[in-house]
Amino acid sequence: MSGERWPARAPVATALAMLVAGILLAPALARGDLPPAAREAQPPAAHAVPPPALSVRTAGLIDASTGQRLYGVAGDASVPIASTTKIMTALVTLEHVRHLGTIFTQNDWRAAPGDSQIGLAPGERMTVHDLLLALLLPSADDAAENLAFNIGHGSVARFVAMMNREAIRLGLTHTHFSTPVGFDVPGNYSSAFDLDKLAAYVLSHSPLFRRIVAQSRATLQTGPEHYVINRNDLVGRVPWINGVKSGHTGGAGYTLVASGTRNGMTLIGAVLGAASQSARDLNALALLDFGFAEFRLVKPVLEGRVLARPAVSNLPGASAALVAGASFERVVRRTDRVGVRIVIEKQIAGPMPARTVAGRALVTVGRRIVARVPLLLARALPAPPPPTTTPTTTTTTAPATTTTGGLAGGGPLALLGGGLLAALGLWLRRHPRVRLTRHDHLEGR
Repeated sequence: MSGERWPARAPVATALAMLVAGILLAPALARGDLPPAAREAQPPAAHAVPPPALSVRTAGLIDASTGQRLYGVAGDASVPIASTTKIMTALVTLEHVRHLGTIFTQNDWRAAPGDSQIGLAPGERMTVHDLLLALLLPSADDAAENLAFNIGHGSVARFVAMMNREAIRLGLTHTHFSTPVGFDVPGNYSSAFDLDKLAAYVLSHSPLFRRIVAQSRATLQTGPEHYVINRNDLVGRVPWINGVKSGHTGGAGYTLVASGTRNGMTLIGAVLGAASQSARDLNALALLDFGFAEFRLVKPVLEGRVLARPAVSNLPGASAALVAGASFERVVRRTDRVGVRIVIEKQIAGPMPARTVAGRALVTVGRRIVARVPLLLARALPAPPPPTTTPTTTTTTAPATTTTGGLAGGGPLALLGGGLLAALGLWLRRHPRVRLTRHDHLEGR
């Protein structure tokens, strides 16, 4: 249950952004109209539940949807695992056989007296579907051998290599297989947490596997037996138990990987090395009961939910809807306080395309940040309209004409000039021989 702590000193820009976001969201907080995911979740009244006292060699508890480790007792220790091996046998089968009606023929292998089996004789034929039922419910060793031989194209060793490649792919770092059955042989081991992880993967990826392991009994249409019972006797006896696989050998003791669902949360617990079948069941129930009493599944952020409506800086009166870019869920203790803090990281101004990352929703558990979910602009913002100018009318008043005595004004000088010009014209008519050139003056040469 780890997480990132708040930084001691936030950058100034981040602090200012958070201050702006707080101011923008203050009216919504006052009205109480923020979506439920954006409010701080108040945990129900609860007290810490003490962990169970388990009488097993190893144990591990995880949440099926998130994979979070919730509790363990030597949960990473590699130990013999008996028939819980067959969870991987089933997974490899489901990944390599497309048609479950395919008929497989039993090879020359025979189960030893006292082993879990359905009595397959060499040459007997069964569908893959029925072989999976026999593998997972009564834990039939001969069904495991049949599947391994045929899917391995006549080589059980090749099938085991497929199992180990799958374990590597899934990151099962404390696991190795040397048998598809789960016998006490060197090199066949796993850990409680690895088995939890393996079971969670198959349950989430195969509806058929999920249906089979949730049955207390089933009817086979092919093979020597037609009615099989689930050796995981918690299925059918405890209403909320819905899987997955039990096992027992002298070296491994009694083992069980059990899954259960309550209030929308599915937990998977593995107990390995119990002293008896009843002890195995009691330890598995105690582990799961502890998980459901101590933890709860929260979904503080849902993809597409509006988490903030900041103002658009250049569109007066407009606001933008910011939605969560992804969902986030987490298992927390019932006493934990879960909250969502909104940080606006970008100035909201048009034009801006839809799906622009404009901020983050910080999911907190107590004082720890456990997730940063991007906030996306729900709809594109248009560009602001161009600025409008109010036309103005300018009235110009022509100045009044006043007579100042100039030539153009019609004053005395104008009259004198006019008389002089008239006299000059008369004189020129009387003296036609006189011609003015470009260099002459009025008074003659």
